[in-house]
Amino acid sequence: MFNRLTVPTGPWIDWTIRILLLLGISLLLIFLLSWQPPRAGQFQLEPGQVAQSNIIAPRQISYESALETERARNRAEQSVELQYDLPEGRVRRQQVERSLLLLEYLSIVRDDLYASADLQLDYILAIPDLDISQKIALQILSTSDEQWADVVAETPLVVGRLMREEIRDNDTSIAQARRKVPTLVNGKLSDSTSDIIVALARNLVQPNSFFNKERTEELRSEARNNVPVQRRNYAQGEIILREGNLVTEWDVEALEQIGLLTGEWNWWIVARATLFTVTILLIVLGSVSYLSPDTLSSNKTLTLLTLATVVWLLLAKLMIVPDEWLPYLYPLATLGMLITVLVNMRVAVIFTIAFTFVVLYLGNPNSALVAYVGLGTLFGSLILGRAERLSAFLWAGLAVALSNLFVFSAFRAPFLEFTNTQLLRIMLILLLNGGLSASIALIGYFFLGNIFGITTSLQLTELSRPTHPLLRQLLLKAPGTYHHTIVVSNMAERGAAAIGADALLTRVGAFYHDIGKTARPYFFIENSADGAENPHDKLDPLTSAQIIISHVADGIDLAKKYQIPGRLQDFIREHHGTTTVRYFYNQAQSEAGEGTVVDEKLFRYPGPRPQSKETAILSLADTCESAVRAIRPSTRTEMAELIDKLISDRVAEGELNECNLTFKELQTIKDIFIQVLQGVHHPRVVYPEKIKKPLTGQTNYNLPAVGSSAATTATSQTEEMPINTPSKTNGSTNGEVGTVAPLPGGVEQPA
Repeated sequence: MFNRLTVPTGPWIDWTIRILLLLGISLLLIFLLSWQPPRAGQFQLEPGQVAQSNIIAPRQISYESALETERARNRAEQSVELQYDLPEGRVRRQQVERSLLLLEYLSIVRDDLYASADLQLDYILAIPDLDISQKIALQILSTSDEQWADVVAETPLVVGRLMREEIRDNDTSIAQARRKVPTLVNGKLSDSTSDIIVALARNLVQPNSFFNKERTEELRSEARNNVPVQRRNYAQGEIILREGNLVTEWDVEALEQIGLLTGEWNWWIVARATLFTVTILLIVLGSVSYLSPDTLSSNKTLTLLTLATVVWLLLAKLMIVPDEWLPYLYPLATLGMLITVLVNMRVAVIFTIAFTFVVLYLGNPNSALVAYVGLGTLFGSLILGRAERLSAFLWAGLAVALSNLFVFSAFRAPFLEFTNTQLLRIMLILLLNGGLSASIALIGYFFLGNIFGITTSLQLTELSRPTHPLLRQLLLKAPGTYHHTIVVSNMAERGAAAIGADALLTRVGAFYHDIGKTARPYFFIENSADGAENPHDKLDPLTSAQIIISHVADGIDLAKKYQIPGRLQDFIREHHGTTTVRYFYNQAQSEAGEGTVVDEKLFRYPGPRPQSKETAILSLADTCESAVRAIRPSTRTEMAELIDKLISDRVAEGELNECNLTFKELQTIKDIFIQVLQGVHHPRVVYPEKIKKPLTGQTNYNLPAVGSSAATTATSQTEEMPINTPSKTNGSTNGEVGTVAPLPGGVEQPA
């Protein structure tokens, strides 16, 4: 039996450990990703060098050439022309309007009798955005009124005709449009008039079709994506590189794919590994903190995940190599299974996705291998689930093997590049990967679970057996509590399953939450016979309260003695939270008299409040079952109102503030509790006693009818009753004692 790993705790220690773990894993990842393990039979070549010998392909190979693919995609991308929007009529109208304003201004300048010829010339040349020569300006001033009228009439028409055509926002298109202006002028006009119109119209040319960057990029991206992956093929014995030839990038790529190229270490390798490591760690930490925040608060879990990451990254570095078969044996599915059963499914999915990117990084982009390891791991983890039975590992291994076969077939069918022997060998490797993954996961499940003290599903199944010594003690010493525990476990299990919490953990935690009552069972009402003397009548309220509260500490002591896992001990600590033993507190307040304040802390459970959904569900189930058993509501409506009141009180008191239950989940839990309790604490039919036959020989069959008040009274008398108290108004919501205290609003609540 392995000694369980104990990790020191405390605020500063916790943060120190987490920071050290983060730094340590970062450095290890960078080192492992940068490490270039030497392999025999390799060449060290770079583009531009001269080959010193012939290099021959040792086997048939077909690989996706990133260089060929990129070159083909670049050609397709560049073949797509720049995209422009359709001509905008707004620009045409704007330029025509501008031409009218310009001509109006020029007419005013021409008609200005008080301005000298030089001043008129300056006015024209100073017009913004009007680039005309001094010769044209003088022609504007010197032309006759009839010719100027032709200019005023024809210029807007020329601008309108020109702007109807597509003029793109580039220098070439604008220059072409300006060269076209003379062809649009009325040929009947004089040369000087035409020159003025052409000069003015050219200045009014503006682009009306604008470059559409998004559309261009979309079409280029579409063209690029439509180019299939380019493959290069080499037959066994074919010369890859001849002696004396210059080494090209394509030669280096081929040697690298076949595994004949020795990786040369340099600082760029470290830089790439550092960037990749930081990116992956940030994504993993962010995803875990968002989807499973409890994981980051456990030093043991972080240590486990760190160890698993290092081991599987080392395996990836050794197995994800340019080899024909070795990468397909990489047992990533084992990692996914272990994290699923030792942590949870969400973290397993996060780590699986992260390691598929590691495989992609190390595998010199091999999409088939990435899909193979990623999908197989996810499928195996999904089938394994919580691993409540050993057979789950068998089914998970089979699922991984089937996934391997399907994915490999999807990428390689119809297997034309394989001989029959090669195909048989790869199929055996795919099946072997599934079997090895499940076998290693099963061994690691027991080993790591024991070392790190993690409560596994198989442990929970073992602890749920009635033959466990603690459960045997509970049955023999406190049978009433045992019965209460069974009902509460059913309620809590169904409630946990309904909201997606850990149902098995909740059920087993419920089995042990009240084991402390075996220390003094006779002080708790459910373990006393009807009419028995109430031992609390001889005690003062504080002593009684301390006895009731002590069952939590007694339960922890017994749990530690019998080595109950810490996760189950949380159910014992938290199932009463920091609630008050209200009845004895009220009794102590009454005995103290008016003006005297009793310290409520002496009557309060030590807590802590429920820290998880599972312990919170148990706490609510414990309270509701005890109250319904004590008060015995006669209808479903009364039961629903009572349960709603009890849960609302827990919410109002803040007892659920430290768990992550939502109001929607609380409503679901209420509905489940009502269903279970209605089936357990339902009204019962009274069976009347046999009536003796009268001496006169007549038979009397006057029996109370089912559902009558007499039958109801008889029924209530047969139910379990609190010590020395009426059954309808007395009991204990916590299942401790047969005394009551008023609920807020006039409803009675057992202490």
